[in-house]
Amino acid sequence: MMTMKKIAARALMSAGALLVANSAWALLPIQHWTEASGAQVWLVESPVIPMVDVQLDFDGGSRRDPADQAGLAGAVASMASKGVLGMAAGSGVAEGAPLDENALGEAWADLGASFDASAGSDGLHYSLRSLTDPALLQRAALLAARQMGEPSWPADIWQRERARWSASIKESRTRPATVAGEAFAAAVYGSHPYGYRATEDTLARIEVADMQAFHARTVAACRARVSIVGAVNRAQAQTLVATLLSRLPARTAAECAPLPDVPEVAALSAPAEQRIPFASAQAHVLIGQPGFARRDPDFLALLVGNHILGGGGFTSRLTNEVREKRGLSYSVYSSFAPGLHAGAFSIGLQTRPDQAAQAVQVSRDVLARFVREGPTETELRAAKDNLIGGFALRIDSNKKLLGNVANIAWNGLPLDYLEHWTARVEALTVADIRAAMARKLQPERMVTVVVGGQP
Repeated sequence: MMTMKKIAARALMSAGALLVANSAWALLPIQHWTEASGAQVWLVESPVIPMVDVQLDFDGGSRRDPADQAGLAGAVASMASKGVLGMAAGSGVAEGAPLDENALGEAWADLGASFDASAGSDGLHYSLRSLTDPALLQRAALLAARQMGEPSWPADIWQRERARWSASIKESRTRPATVAGEAFAAAVYGSHPYGYRATEDTLARIEVADMQAFHARTVAACRARVSIVGAVNRAQAQTLVATLLSRLPARTAAECAPLPDVPEVAALSAPAEQRIPFASAQAHVLIGQPGFARRDPDFLALLVGNHILGGGGFTSRLTNEVREKRGLSYSVYSSFAPGLHAGAFSIGLQTRPDQAAQAVQVSRDVLARFVREGPTETELRAAKDNLIGGFALRIDSNKKLLGNVANIAWNGLPLDYLEHWTARVEALTVADIRAAMARKLQPERMVTVVVGGQP
């Protein structure tokens, strides 16, 4: 009789051979439907490799953390791998026995599969990767269901993890980048949860009961957004989803009402500047403001505009002016971080403390001119060529494609978003870029944080 390890090994060899043989990826249609449980599903059938990648997203990110318990969502995610409860009689000994963190790791190794949990600013995310051999996939899905729905919450393990996390936070504050990031987030986001950061004090207020309550509020089948990419058809995907959600409590429509709204990020009313002394060879500089939500129709114009401004590496304006012409910094960048709310726009660089004032002024000047005038036709053409030419690399594996499908699912984008992406980028004009940047950025009202140098 073939063991699970032998089945997994044989299937992995087949998958590897097919992966080598297939280097061309094409856009495949996205199917979407809602299960009877209320779970919403997005599926891309990719039959070339006998594997499936699944991402389950819940509205349980750090934006749902209480201010005095910042880090709660992250704690819930971290404890997902620390053990599962035993299942009811009739499930089978192998599948039903309680598992501690070591036994859980061994179980996933035996299946040749993986399951992870993470918490971002907006969501609580679970991801499964498994071969589609029926003998493996069913057991992997059931184990994932237990890990997602019935974590054991061992109190002694949480004490250990909390101590490690607190020590890591304390150590991180010895680095200027951490100090700059915390000050910048607080200044840009104010009282919005996007600005919360876990501290030793907020972690000390988190107990097992708090994690259990947070999990019960947010992780429910009716709240799930499930993205699937792999060698499964719709019927197989429905069976997979039903198994993955089988250990979550069933809820009526009334019990699954939307969670309370989170306020939007407030716009800055005036510029602000912080200079924080720090004994470091380099000063860390951050300049920025609240940006925009991912669902904003200006997203692609801002993506292209930021590529030209500071997101395109050595070809960007900021690099040319700050690094190449003046030698003020080895690297400088700009970025947007859109989420369900207005994530930050930021310009970042490191420079000698005695050059920080000049680097800040040059960066501000470049930004103000770009917002005022927009890109040149030459810059726009080069950005389009780079972004469109690299589009295939965004979807050249099931895992990357899954990330794009999950982005569509999470932000309510149209199912044909990827199909029309290159055409929409190609259609953008200099006027489109200039107008979008002017709508979103106010260089005269930005936050500036400089960490480094003497008082």
